[in-house]
Amino acid sequence: MVEIELDGKKVEVPPGSMVMDAANKLGTYIPHFCYHKKLSIAANCRMCLVEVEKAPKPLPACATPVSPGMVVRSHSDKAVQAQKSVMEFLLINHPLDCPICDQGGECQLQDLAVGYGKSGSRYEEEKRVVAPKEAGPLISMEEMSRCIQCTRCVRFGQEVAGVMEFGMLGRGEHSEITTFVGKTVDSEVSGNMIDLCPVGALTSKPFRYSARPWELQRRKSVSPHDSLGANLIVQVKGGKVMRVLPLENEAVNECWLSDKERFSYEALDNADRLTKPMIKQDNKWIETEWSTALEYVAHGLRNIRHEHGADSLAAVATAHSTVEELYLLNKAFRGFGSENVDFRLRQSDFALDGQVTPWLGMPIAQLSTLKRALVIGSFLRKDHPLATTRLRAATKAGLRLSVLGGSDEELLMKVAHKLVAAPSDWLVALSEVVVAIAADKNIAVPAGFENIEASEQAKAIAASLVVVGDVEVPGAILLGNAAAQHPQASKIHAAAQWIAEQTGCSFGYLVEAANSVGGHLVGATSGKKESLFATPKKAYVLLNAEPELDAANPQQAVAALQQAEMVVAMSAFKHGMDYADVLLPIAPFSETSGTFVNCEGRAQSFNGTVRPLGDARPAWKVLRVLGNLLGLTGFDYETSESIRDEAFGKGNTDLSAKLSNKASLAPTAGSYAPAGQLERLTDVPVYFTDALARRSEPLQRTADANAPLVTLSKAVAESIGVNAGDKVKVTQGSGSAVLVANIDKTLPSNAVRVAAGHPAVSGLGAMFGSIQVEKAGEGK
Repeated sequence: MVEIELDGKKVEVPPGSMVMDAANKLGTYIPHFCYHKKLSIAANCRMCLVEVEKAPKPLPACATPVSPGMVVRSHSDKAVQAQKSVMEFLLINHPLDCPICDQGGECQLQDLAVGYGKSGSRYEEEKRVVAPKEAGPLISMEEMSRCIQCTRCVRFGQEVAGVMEFGMLGRGEHSEITTFVGKTVDSEVSGNMIDLCPVGALTSKPFRYSARPWELQRRKSVSPHDSLGANLIVQVKGGKVMRVLPLENEAVNECWLSDKERFSYEALDNADRLTKPMIKQDNKWIETEWSTALEYVAHGLRNIRHEHGADSLAAVATAHSTVEELYLLNKAFRGFGSENVDFRLRQSDFALDGQVTPWLGMPIAQLSTLKRALVIGSFLRKDHPLATTRLRAATKAGLRLSVLGGSDEELLMKVAHKLVAAPSDWLVALSEVVVAIAADKNIAVPAGFENIEASEQAKAIAASLVVVGDVEVPGAILLGNAAAQHPQASKIHAAAQWIAEQTGCSFGYLVEAANSVGGHLVGATSGKKESLFATPKKAYVLLNAEPELDAANPQQAVAALQQAEMVVAMSAFKHGMDYADVLLPIAPFSETSGTFVNCEGRAQSFNGTVRPLGDARPAWKVLRVLGNLLGLTGFDYETSESIRDEAFGKGNTDLSAKLSNKASLAPTAGSYAPAGQLERLTDVPVYFTDALARRSEPLQRTADANAPLVTLSKAVAESIGVNAGDKVKVTQGSGSAVLVANIDKTLPSNAVRVAAGHPAVSGLGAMFGSIQVEKAGEGK
């Protein structure tokens, strides 16, 4: 450690630290613009000039390394005069438009100008003007004359997002930040550049001119989207959510948010919002009162149980529902005699039920410290944007990342080894890695693997995972969403678990949604070995679920719902109008209290930030009343906290001890699929994963929300005579879709990539399995 003196106080910091690090450790504020603790040092704003004893002139605190015995003064006359001089230069060209600036009230430049700026300017020449830019539907660049060239946005793109979408053109007073010619900003974490901008140059396009910062009330919440459970600050005005910002939590989301978490609030006032209970009568929808709707539901469920037995009832939810909602749904249906409750709509292999409660297998923060990792079956960037930023940081610090998947995804980070195979061959590819590891460690291969030959890629992956000697090198084997949804998920799990055990790596799942772990912990799983839609039931209750978009096989799901005698949709939005009989308006995450358990087993509770819209009610309250109407005991909860405490115990927030990825299933060697059979490779587009993202208008105008393409290998495209841009008819079972073709030379020759979760493909069948493609006829 190096000891220095800063403003008369002694402080010790590691060698190589900067003066700014020492100031942060002491809690001493040094004014700055370009410095940010998560970004590299640029030292181009010069606002952090400090006096260093024996140095001939002030030095930038952010870029001056500490040395033993150094004496620094950050608030001496010499330092303050230097800082004031820099401020004068910064304000020479800055437009004096604070009264109409959207950043007014939360602007670093404005705040520091009060302390370090002069009351008047000596500059009498014309100020420079920078033309507005177009960066897409999320970021506004209308006022680039305010830019002070701190380059935070540029560095964020390069270092955190992994893609340089902003850059600087020109020199001197002609310098300006801009996008690449004709390009918009399309990163899945681009909104963080708005937070990073210390002036009003980059602003939120959806929020712009809608409120002043001092008018907003700040309330804490938790993201209802992916499995990280990012901490949020929800800003409210007049009972309406106006903006969502990150709440810094170094152990979870650091100080970042994905764009889905930042902008999905725009769906809360969508025209599709369901605000009153509705019942279908004579094929017409009529609005009704809660008492009427709930008595209608209870009466219908009792009749169907009486006529067909309790097994004819099913409840289907999504993992975007809270712990309290899933707990009560499960308790109500099991209390009513039905075991048919499940939230794993996209899962198709249930062989590990009862053995495994999937979780990350380690704290989220450890992703940043990994030195070796194998990620299996994940569209990493879009499935888990913030986990990917941690892995990206780890690769810069020496992580050797290997990836096994169905396509050669651009992860915007250094990938040591890639193994690309059609989904049906993932188990074969893993089997080859198993054999290669056994050879490297000179141990016997598992039974049944004797005839497997390891490819060169499999050997390279094995070599990157096996550690020689007793050196401790943190490593992880991680299963992604596609691996968990795979028809051979249990066998992939067994092979991955064997690899983790033999290489000393931790083993875990990246986990699909905000409350996937919580759903397992409250037992909202049916125990059946098939989907609840595989054998149609007489009654379905849907909680936050849109099966035509959320199910592993939408064709099968919709057919089951259309055959049912009663379908009750509990949702914040109007949907399923053709198959539902009752629509019950429930509150989204911003209008209810609840708990999500993230991928590391951390239970995070939150309160509602605004009152429910119209007659919408928190789902836990609806289920509590429904339980009472069904004559069940134990449904007298006053608060959501009492439900959480019953589920997990009072004050229990770290639930990782209750989670286990260890299965007793022995590894099984894979075998290749029959030659010549085309199969579907499926991703769920980042802005179609859940009801909120699908209805957020700004997100739906991004490049990631474009209509899905059908991506063909070069061989398949040539065989059916299709070029990129042509229309292709895709058929699965009784459904088909006409999509525009894209050609990917890196795609396995027997794979056809078609997204799920989008209305354009909701008529297709299973996410995995055989698929037919043909050139679409004229006029289609």
